[in-house]
Amino acid sequence: MRLEAAARMDLFRKLWRARKLILVVLIPLSLLPLPLIHPTSEACCAYVLMVTAVYWVSEAVPLGAAALVPAFLYPLFGVLKSSEVAAEYCKDTTLLLMGVICLAASIEKWNLHKRIALRMVMIAGAKPGMLVLGFMCCTVFLSMWLSNTSTTAMVMPIAEAVLQQLICTGLADGHEDSETMDAPEEDSVVSSKEENLDKNQLELFYQNDRNTCAKDELCSLSEGQSCEVNGFGLQPVPNQTFVHQVNGHLPQIAVEIPNLKRVKARRDSQYPTKRDHMICKCLSLSITYAATIGGLITITGTSTNLIFAEQFNTRYPEAKVINFGTWFIFSFPIAIIMLVLTWLWLHFLFLGCNFRETCSLSKKRKTRREMMSERRIHEEYEKLGPISYPEVVTGVFFILMTLLWFTREPGFVPGWTSLFEKKGYRTDATVSVLLGFLLFLIPARRPFSSSSCRNPDESSGSDPLAPMITWKDFQRLMPWEIVILVGGGYALAAGCKVSGLSMWIGRQLEPMSGLPPWAVTLLACLLVSAVTEFASNPATLTVFLPILSALSETLLINPLHTLIPSTMCVSFGVMLPVGNPPNAIVFSYGHVKISDMVKAGFGVNLIGVAVVMLAITTWGVPLFNLTEFPVWAMARNVTGSL
Repeated sequence: MRLEAAARMDLFRKLWRARKLILVVLIPLSLLPLPLIHPTSEACCAYVLMVTAVYWVSEAVPLGAAALVPAFLYPLFGVLKSSEVAAEYCKDTTLLLMGVICLAASIEKWNLHKRIALRMVMIAGAKPGMLVLGFMCCTVFLSMWLSNTSTTAMVMPIAEAVLQQLICTGLADGHEDSETMDAPEEDSVVSSKEENLDKNQLELFYQNDRNTCAKDELCSLSEGQSCEVNGFGLQPVPNQTFVHQVNGHLPQIAVEIPNLKRVKARRDSQYPTKRDHMICKCLSLSITYAATIGGLITITGTSTNLIFAEQFNTRYPEAKVINFGTWFIFSFPIAIIMLVLTWLWLHFLFLGCNFRETCSLSKKRKTRREMMSERRIHEEYEKLGPISYPEVVTGVFFILMTLLWFTREPGFVPGWTSLFEKKGYRTDATVSVLLGFLLFLIPARRPFSSSSCRNPDESSGSDPLAPMITWKDFQRLMPWEIVILVGGGYALAAGCKVSGLSMWIGRQLEPMSGLPPWAVTLLACLLVSAVTEFASNPATLTVFLPILSALSETLLINPLHTLIPSTMCVSFGVMLPVGNPPNAIVFSYGHVKISDMVKAGFGVNLIGVAVVMLAITTWGVPLFNLTEFPVWAMARNVTGSL
């Protein structure tokens, strides 16, 4: 009997290890009767859509590989020609993304992100509340232009250095947090405090050595070599888990998931007081939430924004309402309100309601740890040295790209595209690719200067004409998996158009015609924000966009009324470490538990849905003319063409 039980357990283990392979084979076979029994174009397209969606949601195969399923199933079932499917995998947004990645590579290569982050933290000060707000502001700003994952990987080491300084200067007595010191203190008091500080530091270091609580580390995966994350010496470590990028532009990040015993020992021994632990939790979670908020502001902020923009412009080519400017005008107030409310929520949850103590801007009275933390931040900033020529060039390109995006077709005044005779040829991608191309040409050294710049690329240090970025820099950040994933979404949408599946879905949703538009939008937001906690953000949005578009057309609601809020809410997968890569990166540092993420993330999720609903029912109405069913959607509804 024992041998039989052991054999059964061994069989179950083998099946569990092979669960993804079984799912890959079982799902297509189990759904195959659908196109065989009903050999219609709609049934064949539905079969391809369901197989791809299951692969995406379950992540049985990599997201990019699953996105290739329509490339061979559509031609096999006669839904689309192979050449027609191939054309869907490279769109205008691909070029837009390539240009933005060029700028992001230059920002990261020349440490401009570190200078921005440290400068904003220096302005905010070292008071816990203001420190959290300062890190959130700089993370939001960086996440507007970089991916959420890369922004978190850049800012989190800086925050960890500050937290370690807070911990090392912490005193075991809880009353020391509220004790202040003026600059001109008596020598006896100073010496006494310094002795206590040294004693506590020695005790802390002894505890850390005994418990072997080394700091968790990150390393971006680049050609299998050891590397640094944005200037901090973070080396690869064993037992790493590769977190695939599903919410931004980096292909993947190697994250060490800490051992449970190490994390428990760290929580028990590392923090001098409970308040120190709460500060670490608050600051760590604020960074991942701020990265999500910043990604909402621009079209290129997250891959989900790109997916929405391209699918919307493809489905409604006559709309001409979604561009960088209109999206920014709508989403920027949302981000500001969410930033403030999220900061208040985290402050209340972890630091309490004593804002006067934690957010005082007075420089006359500071605790010892606050003075030490400010000193550490200033030291890190001084290590960067004076601003370099490549940083200036990168900043100029950053500002220039933003201005050209805003002034292309602002709407209320003629844009710079009106200077050209032919209209409609120039898009945001044109500007992005042009400036990105120039970064490959402009030398990284100041013209007519013999002094060498601080070039992190040693291979180009001897070349006076070495460009701002190289193809290797671009290739390291270019998310080809996301490009293929977005292309797979376009291919699915094209198949739904040709087969008539979109019209069939719309007819099935007619019973919802009695609901008001705001109720339909609220249900869609709650649904996608729940699903995205367990599935990847791009996959969730790619599956829901055609359904919500058909629903809006059937109910005669402006499609933007449901599509824009759903696109934003799909980014609110903030309750679990698996929700998105920034969550996993923050969790890997060991300051927070899953229960902390669930409790804080639930509040952030509710805040996000509430603010998005407020925006779409207030300033979104005049901006996108949401009170009327538009002509461009009416034409799509009548003809049934995508």
